Amino acid sequence: MNIATIIQMTLAALAAVFIYTFIGFIPGTDETSVLMPITLAVVLAGTPPIATVTFFIAAIVTLSLTNAIPTALVGLPGGVMSSPMLEHSLSLKEKGVSALVIKKMAVGSLIGVIISIPTSLLLANILAPYAKEIQALSSLLFFLGAIFLAIIGRNKIMSLISILPLAILFMALRHLYWGIGIVPKTTNITVSFFLGITIGPLIISLFRLLNRDYREAMARDDVREISIPRDAIEATTLNPLSILNRIEILRASVAAFFANFLFVLSPVGLTILLGEMVANRVEDPIERGYIAITTMSALIQATYISGIIIPLIAIGIPLSPTAIGPGGALFNAPPVLTMDNNLHHRLDRWEFTIAILTGAIIAIIISYYIINRFASRISTFVLQRIPHEAILALFISLIILLAYMDAGLINVFGVLLIGISCGTLNRMGVSYGVQFMTLYAAPWIVENIILL
Repeated sequence: MNIATIIQMTLAALAAVFIYTFIGFIPGTDETSVLMPITLAVVLAGTPPIATVTFFIAAIVTLSLTNAIPTALVGLPGGVMSSPMLEHSLSLKEKGVSALVIKKMAVGSLIGVIISIPTSLLLANILAPYAKEIQALSSLLFFLGAIFLAIIGRNKIMSLISILPLAILFMALRHLYWGIGIVPKTTNITVSFFLGITIGPLIISLFRLLNRDYREAMARDDVREISIPRDAIEATTLNPLSILNRIEILRASVAAFFANFLFVLSPVGLTILLGEMVANRVEDPIERGYIAITTMSALIQATYISGIIIPLIAIGIPLSPTAIGPGGALFNAPPVLTMDNNLHHRLDRWEFTIAILTGAIIAIIISYYIINRFASRISTFVLQRIPHEAILALFISLIILLAYMDAGLINVFGVLLIGISCGTLNRMGVSYGVQFMTLYAAPWIVENIILL
């Protein structure tokens, strides 16, 4: 590895930290919708593979931490992953301890990164010899994964029922494109369909605004006020041992460790399940809130890191919600990357290890310092100066462009159809995980179940 490569990796990590520090402070941005398009753009721009991995690891570490800050300061979840912490954050905010909550979130994220990287790398090395067997069963595993995520989801029956119709929708659009010659039959449209799932809830919200009755019901006579607590002053210490006690560190560490072994499950589901399981045994409400916040912050990092490291290094296919969703472009971004020739095939294990460590170390050090020193100031700047609507418009525009690049104008409307369908199902309780797994399992489902 030469100096030029090290410089590229460092610049990639710094770029990710800069971009996702500001994006993370914007309330209501979905992790997948802000990670996937930018990562895809990085891949399509011809960025060296090792720098691409560094960028993505730095991006998820930064975003996972900064997304939690709006939750603590203004009671608005930064993203889907930070929503499990909302109840505890609001409760602690009323107690006037927002500054301490922010510190504990930062230390929790630090614990998650420290625990999950070596554990994930170890698991990846253990699973690597069985990669071919796992790949051969991938379509079946995706189908079983969709069923499992449906069973543990909010609306179990609706989630189970939706799997077959969604598989038909995805394959029907593909056969339509093949039939009219938009794309060759060897091309399997996946990336833009995936993005259609991602923006589904947003598309539904925008289309509902076209309904006059809905608009009138949303009308407000006054401006909504959002206040940042006065106690959210900058931290006076960066020492994690001065912020957390031993019990909090131990519980967060154990939860983060076990989360790595469950990398195929939904990150938000694991965060809720393990976070509440650890915290519910504490009687004191304030201490219970502290433990929940710390543990969930560690789990958010652990689930995302393990969910991308293990499939990327050991298997070569996106076999987790994180790899299918936010990290999808690392596995399949035609024409630069394909499922048969993605980053798994282009880097050896040492290169992966160096890229992961570089991205994670740079991101967590900078983010940890920024969050402890400037959280309230950055939140104030973002809320006052960066319109949420502008960010959403930017990502919708990028997704439309990528849909057009995949299969022309007809695919823009195809992605719109997927967005409306999946967004509606999402509102009914069908999770992203079920929809993503179904997208990847669709050919197997249609061939082995529907046409049986």
